[in-house]
Amino acid sequence: MATTTRTPTDTPPPVSASGKTAGRAGDAVFSGLSKGSGILLLVIMASIAVFLTYRAAIALSQNEGNFLTTFDWNASANPPVFGIAVLLFGTVVSSIIAMAIAVPIAVGIALFISHYAPRKLAAPLGYVVDLLAAVPSIIYGIWGALFLVPQLAGLNLWLDEYLGWTYLFDKSQPGVARSLFTVGILLAIMILPIVTSVSREVFLQVPRMNEEAALALGATRWEVIRMAVLPFGRSGVISASMLGLGRALGETMAVATVLSPSFLISGHLLDPGGGTFAQNIAAKFDEANEFGRDALIASGLVLFLLTLLVNGAARMIIARRKEYSGANA
Repeated sequence: MATTTRTPTDTPPPVSASGKTAGRAGDAVFSGLSKGSGILLLVIMASIAVFLTYRAAIALSQNEGNFLTTFDWNASANPPVFGIAVLLFGTVVSSIIAMAIAVPIAVGIALFISHYAPRKLAAPLGYVVDLLAAVPSIIYGIWGALFLVPQLAGLNLWLDEYLGWTYLFDKSQPGVARSLFTVGILLAIMILPIVTSVSREVFLQVPRMNEEAALALGATRWEVIRMAVLPFGRSGVISASMLGLGRALGETMAVATVLSPSFLISGHLLDPGGGTFAQNIAAKFDEANEFGRDALIASGLVLFLLTLLVNGAARMIIARRKEYSGANA
């Protein structure tokens, strides 16, 4: 049997007692800071929820309308009558339109940057995407009001002519394109960089062995993406989409700049009108009295709960697909 001889360089360097003590102290400090940060975050969230609930309860106790089904918002009347039916409809519909447009395009751009584009093109393109994510909302709103709205007039006429039979794209009212459909397109443009950036980083983390194994078996580039890249990055794309959806649900200034608000629910997406939670709060908060602000805070509580439900649903989806998350890679 062959024996191995241990050379002096094979022995681990000695660790002094002071070094061990310092390492344990550093671990304890880091652990305490981490736990404290998590607890602080929970306390902040709980305090926000308590504040919103308290102020909302004051407003709802005096509301003469049904908060969930009333179409009017007249919190300054005597007696006050207000409801979130129109706001909930507009927020959900515009966010769905934004997600339907942005997510497929974002995934395509992320795949192009990570697996198709040459390195000289991928680096500046990724930089531009990250830069677009940092553009303030009001800039998007001004651009949408001055450029996007006039340019969508032709698209609205085309959709009305060829897809008007679907009822959704039947334009029954004349006017400029200040509708929920326009808001959805603008929100899609705004969340596109966020979803693209996160999805790109996820696709870049795909183990190289998985791709090389698929190529060795004769798979094409698309088959490699379909069998190795997309399954690995599925949970990451879901997380990126939920992050974009969170911004779409709570977007304020861009929506307020583009939309012509009205408290009417219409299935015609091209007709002007509608409203969202954030847009209504921004438009009415300054002129509202104290009770009116409590009513707006009540609508903010609904938006807060809606965001929590969306993020909770995303966490459940990701937990059910742990095999695709890359945690065991």
